[in-house]
Amino acid sequence: MPKIIVLPHDTLCPDGAVLEANRGESVLDVALKNGIHIEHACEKSCACTTCHVVIREGFDSLDESDELEDDMLDKAWGLEPESRLSCQAKVADEDLVIEIPKYSLNHAKEDH
Repeated sequence: MPKIIVLPHDTLCPDGAVLEANRGESVLDVALKNGIHIEHACEKSCACTTCHVVIREGFDSLDESDELEDDMLDKAWGLEPESRLSCQAKVADEDLVIEIPKYSLNHAKEDH
């Protein structure tokens, strides 16, 4: 079973975490079911960038992003070559190491 290693984030996951994931689950869904409340203002519809994460390890195991995700990522704060929207990045066979950026473009935090 693949794992998602979440690097420490000051407010969402201060100590970091190691999460069990099932193949085909989105990074966002795995985080949410484990109490890591990554923002997702568009309710996982790939219409915003609030769930942006950087895949520090395991990026090549993910399916390629599609044009819609790429267009959304162009608007993300702190975009890097290994950036993905966590609602679109589906776990494959390899472990992933992710970093949740400190900021998003969201002006007000949604309370999901």
